Parts: sequence; C-alpha cells; structure tokens
Amino acid sequence: MRELELRKNYLEDVEIETVYFGGGTPSLLSADELNRIFETILRNYPVAELKEVTLEANPDDLNKHYMQSLRNTPVSRFSIGVQSFRDEDLQYMKRAHNAQQAEYAIKTAQDAGFANLTIDLIYGTPRLTDKAWKDNLSKVSELGITHFSAYALTVEEKTALHHAILNKKAQPVDPEQAAGQFEILMEHAALQGYEHYEISNLARPGHHAIHNTNYWMGNSYLGIGPAAHSFDGKSRQWNIANNPLYAKSILQDGKPQFEVETLTPVQHLNEYIMTSMRTMWGCDLNKIATEWGEEYAVDVEKDSHLFQEKRWVIQDGKKLILTNAGRLFADRIAGELFI
Repeated sequence: MRELELRKNYLEDVEIETVYFGGGTPSLLSADELNRIFETILRNYPVAELKEVTLEANPDDLNKHYMQSLRNTPVSRFSIGVQSFRDEDLQYMKRAHNAQQAEYAIKTAQDAGFANLTIDLIYGTPRLTDKAWKDNLSKVSELGITHFSAYALTVEEKTALHHAILNKKAQPVDPEQAAGQFEILMEHAALQGYEHYEISNLARPGHHAIHNTNYWMGNSYLGIGPAAHSFDGKSRQWNIANNPLYAKSILQDGKPQFEVETLTPVQHLNEYIMTSMRTMWGCDLNKIATEWGEEYAVDVEKDSHLFQEKRWVIQDGKKLILTNAGRLFADRIAGELFI
C-alpha cells in the first residue's frame, strides 16, 4: 500500500483498467486485506472502470468460505494453478495439492459465481502420455473453463525437481515429447472452439485475458512488490527481490530500491517483434514503419521470406503471422527477424 502511494505518478495519467495479483501466493490475502489494497489504488490512481481483476491462487487455498468472502471484493477472475488433473504428474512436479483439490477449487469458484476462470496446465512431464494429455485437455472443456494456459515443463536450477533429476531420482524432460504434445494442444484448441491467441494461451471467443494481452501489445504497466517489474513505454525497472531490504526501502527510506534499463529504439522494436509474433494477430509491418521507420519494416518483411517459404509464417496484408508449424519455432523465428 505504501509503495502504491509512493509510485502513483509512474504511469502519469493512464487510466487503470486491470489489476493482476500474481507471483508468490496472493490467495493467502484475506478479503479485507485485498479491499485495503484496492482502496489505496482508487485513492491514488485514475480508475474509470476495472475491466478485469485477477487473483492467482493455489487450489488448496480456494475453499467455499474464502470464495464467498471474495464476492465482496473487486476480484472478478481467478488464475488457478492446476497444472494437471493427474496425481502422478503433480507428485512429479512436487506440487502441494492433488487432482481432487484442483477440480474442487474450480467447481467451488464457479458455484460462488466466478465464471471467469483461467487455469494453467503443464505438458511434457515424463509420464504424461499423449492420451493422458488429451484427457487433461478434455477436462478443461468438460469443466466449462473459458481460458487456460499451457506450458512445456521447464526444470529450473536449484529446484527440488532439478536436484532429483541430477541424482537420477526423477526422469528428465524429453523435448520431442513436449513438441508432440504442443501439436496435440493446437489440434484440441481447434476442435473445441478455443482461440490459440498467444503461444501459451487459449480462450473461448470473448474471453482473452485483458491484462496479459496488454503486455503483448507493448502497453505500459506498474508492478508493485518485491521483484516486481514495471514498464513505462521507454524503460523498464524492477524492484529488489530481497524482502527485508524491500520493506526497509519502502517503510523507512520512503523510496523503493530498483534497477532501471532504458530501451534503445532498436531494443524496443525487437521486443515488439518478439511479443507480437507470439500472438494470433501477428507482427504489424505498418506499425513498425510508423513508429520506428519504413526501412525497418522493409528489413523485417524481407527476413520473413525464408519462413514464409517454409510455411512457418504467412503474410496477411502487412501482418506476419505464425502458422501452427511455425509456432514450434516461435523464438527462433522472432530472433531471426530482430533488427
């Protein structure tokens, strides 16, 4: 709350439309604590209408009493860390919840009147067969979930899973299996009526995540809390991650500690290429010409020809859009289009 007050001029007069409580476990906050934060936002920032307020939550936090209490807050959407509807996968990923708790959390949220839900699923885990992955995806449709994210399993260093794999107590990840299951994901999306509107995000029409879409469109945002990132359209900054030092800088020094990176025009352009190529709307050559220069638009279009020949990219007017085959190589393609 204090940092919100200290940084109220960061976005200048941009109206706040979305709030996203994510990272860590924000579902540990009570309804009263959430409302205190919202009161601070309304007191210090221009808010015309909150179009979307998302709370990330672990399935084991979402009980009936908590869900009912959140009806008295501006929270309108939940991002539930399901990851799998199979206990075997959850145990492999060292998750605290089980499959039954995951399904209970979704149904409890729906029963409490929260129809706008997103969940995340992980594919590419060693024991996840293609059939089991299809079953996980079918469960999304069966439960009436309007939005979900799907990510290939990545093993971060210094995690329990990384340690287990090093000591041969857990199977390593197979990139070919993950690629095959990504193709299954794309096929499922088409059959079930989900729009694959970003590499890792799928939604029923009209249910795209507003907050996240703003990231991919390059809009500015303010991040509050330890390690939170912000972007004002020209530079990005991130708060220190150390909790005690973060608290001291805010409460005693009255000034957040952060690092800043000012983007050059070319860096800004390359970020636009990277993020826009991940979306179903693609990279807009007209936008590049207008904001960065016609010569850059010509270069990007020219460099895309190789991928158009491979049928990884299609050109629709002045938009460059990945095909399903191209989505498997999204980072590589974007990198080759960089100025």
